[in-house]
Amino acid sequence: MGGRRCGVAGSAEHLKALLRSHAAGDDKAFYSVAMQIAAQEARKGHHKIAAELKSAVEASRDSGPKVTSIAKPRGDLADLVVLRHPDVALKELVLPPGLASQVGRILTEQRQRKNLLDHGFEPAHRLLLEGPPGTGKTMTAAVLAHELSMPLLTIRLDSLMSKFMGETATKLRVIFEAVEQQRAVYLFDEFDALGGDRTGNDVGEARRILNSFLVFLENNRSESLIVAATNHRQILDRALFRRFDMVLDYALPDSKQGVAVMRRRLGTLAKGVRWASLGTAMEGLSHADLVRAAESAAKGVILTGGTQVTTEVLRDSLEARKSASLA
Repeated sequence: MGGRRCGVAGSAEHLKALLRSHAAGDDKAFYSVAMQIAAQEARKGHHKIAAELKSAVEASRDSGPKVTSIAKPRGDLADLVVLRHPDVALKELVLPPGLASQVGRILTEQRQRKNLLDHGFEPAHRLLLEGPPGTGKTMTAAVLAHELSMPLLTIRLDSLMSKFMGETATKLRVIFEAVEQQRAVYLFDEFDALGGDRTGNDVGEARRILNSFLVFLENNRSESLIVAATNHRQILDRALFRRFDMVLDYALPDSKQGVAVMRRRLGTLAKGVRWASLGTAMEGLSHADLVRAAESAAKGVILTGGTQVTTEVLRDSLEARKSASLA
């Protein structure tokens, strides 16, 4: 019995080591652990399984992309790319029906990717999300990653444009090579830093960078999702729009969506809130503002030993958030 427990514990440790090496992009460690598992199976007398594992490891070493090439970025890329494995489910995303339908369509096309390709059609994978701050653009990218079981890699274009001006196009090439090699959701956040319709002294360099991005984007046929998010659609270069498969427009929530956002965050603490009376207090606030207002109200109640958020407390929290956003 003790030997069996030891074997189970050993298998668990091997699995954890595999996951750690995969997340770190350490191919050498990944294959080493895989071979250790094969050896363990051989010692148990599972020679067929051991042989199949060894064969799979050797075949993987000789061909195909690396486990991950950018999952744990180092050096200059560490300032540009942030890795996450989101756990935000689709049901947590509060959007108007039309926008929710678009997100659902993207997921359906990705899940039926092979079916579409077999019929000569490419699933939507180049997406432009535009709208005011805090309206769910970044959360949408996280939901897509979670629902499709892919990592989310966020590229900070403001850093790319400021720190690497002069070699930005080269860095973009490295990123798009990763897009080809590692299936993931690649979020180009604050996209207007790259795609703005510029004038001034830097227009020549900015134009070269934008042209490089457009070429990389148009030539991309990978299994990754490329998501560009911007708060300022009006300043984007018009050449960008036709390069994206879909453009999703985000807006501040209406009162119905606002209630849904806060109810979801407050849970049972919101029992008894008179939501209809809070419409005016919610006006002009983003999804993110509403979440923070709900959290502030909830913490105040919890810290004073309460069990429910009252309408008055929630209204005060919403008004305080509105004042802060206008300051």
